[in-house]
Amino acid sequence: MSIENFKFFKPLELRWNDLDPIGHVNNVFYFEYFQIGRAYYMLDASKQWDWTKHMFVIAHMECDYQKELTLTAINPKVGLRVTKFGTKSFEFEYIITSTNRKGENVIHAIGKSTQVMIDMQQGKSIELPEWLVEDFKQYEPNI
Repeated sequence: MSIENFKFFKPLELRWNDLDPIGHVNNVFYFEYFQIGRAYYMLDASKQWDWTKHMFVIAHMECDYQKELTLTAINPKVGLRVTKFGTKSFEFEYIITSTNRKGENVIHAIGKSTQVMIDMQQGKSIELPEWLVEDFKQYEPNI
């Protein structure tokens, strides 16, 4: 996975509370960073998206930790991209990066998640709306 493959990035504000006794970000917070990224990605990628009408649930999520992330990280951020579509689901890939003192990108973690669209009123899975697939494809033509 390469940082150049990501169009969307959301800056992260690391908090003292995110650290474990060793002094690096605890593993559970990477999933929170993915969640923060998802919210902002959806608002950026689809102007039709409305959280009160359209929603998805996480069916699967994974994270591979590459290099520790500390409170002193320079310009930490989470990147997201949609990589594939199913009938009722789509997949995100994530990358958490910072910049080292030489100005080079450092990859701290990579991840994936599968989201399943649901009907909020009926509480069951539904097919991906065509308008959402089109919004994603316009935002990221290389899907």
